[in-house]
Amino acid sequence: MLVSGKRRLLTALLQAQKWPFQPSRDMRLVQFRAPHLVGPHLGLETGNGGGVINLNAFDPTLPKTMTQFLDGQHHPEAAALVPLHPPRSGKQHQQVMLYISHCIPEFDHLIMGPEATAAHYSSPTLQEVDWEVELAVVMGKKGKHIKATDAMAHVAGFTVAHDVSARDWLTRRNGKQWLLGKTFDTFCPLGPALVTKDSVADPHNLKICCRVNGEVVQSSNTNQMVFKTEDLIAWVSQFVTFYPGDVILTGTPPGVGVFRKPPVFLKKGDEVQCEIEELGVIINKVV
Repeated sequence: MLVSGKRRLLTALLQAQKWPFQPSRDMRLVQFRAPHLVGPHLGLETGNGGGVINLNAFDPTLPKTMTQFLDGQHHPEAAALVPLHPPRSGKQHQQVMLYISHCIPEFDHLIMGPEATAAHYSSPTLQEVDWEVELAVVMGKKGKHIKATDAMAHVAGFTVAHDVSARDWLTRRNGKQWLLGKTFDTFCPLGPALVTKDSVADPHNLKICCRVNGEVVQSSNTNQMVFKTEDLIAWVSQFVTFYPGDVILTGTPPGVGVFRKPPVFLKKGDEVQCEIEELGVIINKVV
């Protein structure tokens, strides 16, 4: 499925005379907007942080949204694209993949783009907003009761997530029903692209870090995750059905603000950079 989709996209691009570079295995797929275009378009990023090729310009029959392409509408053999905008609304998946030194269960939640401006964290509603860099898994195939040995066949690729967290709502407010602490508007930037799974040498051996105003606050490796992608998918799929475009966050390494002494929280003017090796970096400013 994924290989044939990539082959189809590369064939379409190679047939176009405007192809600006040689194709490679590193497929970085995006949904983007531009002032001269109407609505979202599908694109191919030319490299980590590079320019974007408009795939719809080469093949107008391709869908123009992530969800349509992930669902295989019009082109059932197509590969999945990055959820730079909400890939699918309505369903939230429990997160159970944790790091050895930071074992806190987490949930999926609202989604924003890789350079989206974060919420106003100094408001009366939000007092203790924290950072969390996480590996995000994007599903590319529907399934339930998925075996661990079959799990990767349901994965489209990986991207970077900033799992912004309101610690006061997680630990003290709303009767300590802490889901709300993960679900405020703008709280889950994703990006910068969906790197297809065959372009990542080993998703469980990637350097992962977070910087606040240029200072490294989290630095680890995904090989420290207690549960791997396959185990997570097998576990969660016992309870819910996965659909193309569903996103699973995989937990965060140590170094978050709430556990510092004294605790440190984000404030207006801060800039947060979340980076994962091979996947790229997302930058979000607090306003």
